[in-house]
Amino acid sequence: MQIEKHRVVTLTYTLKDNDDNIIDKSDDGSFCYLHGAGNIISGLENALTGKIAGDELSVAVSPEEAYGVHDAEKTQKVPRDMFPPEQEIEPGMQFHAQSPEGQPFVVTIASVDEDGILVDGNHPLAGVHLNFDVKVMEVREASSEEIEHGHVHGPDGHHH
Repeated sequence: MQIEKHRVVTLTYTLKDNDDNIIDKSDDGSFCYLHGAGNIISGLENALTGKIAGDELSVAVSPEEAYGVHDAEKTQKVPRDMFPPEQEIEPGMQFHAQSPEGQPFVVTIASVDEDGILVDGNHPLAGVHLNFDVKVMEVREASSEEIEHGHVHGPDGHHH
């Protein structure tokens, strides 16, 4: 059975950056997604279309087809008093924030100095070229409930 829209795909993968650093790994066959539902980055999903169980491939994904390019406008200096006074703030820490429109997002602390805290609202992998080594373990038809909900359900169903 080929990978196409409304199929549930089970993968193993290793994700590396261009410097060969491992970013993420799933080698136990537990990573499942619903193809065509936007559950994974478009560059990887496009490369998997038409593949079958047992196929192995290496996929290079540009930032434009992954988490986007780094947007300098999503980086800004904020005053220290925007954070709890007892909280130690260090580069790399992440905090939940809210846009002026009320949309939640995550910011990463880029730097801390006497002038304030530089926060970055870009996805941590924005601007990163991603390199996947993937093996397709299984492809099956999605259930009508999975298609309706837009994601894979476990063997005992899914409760919202």
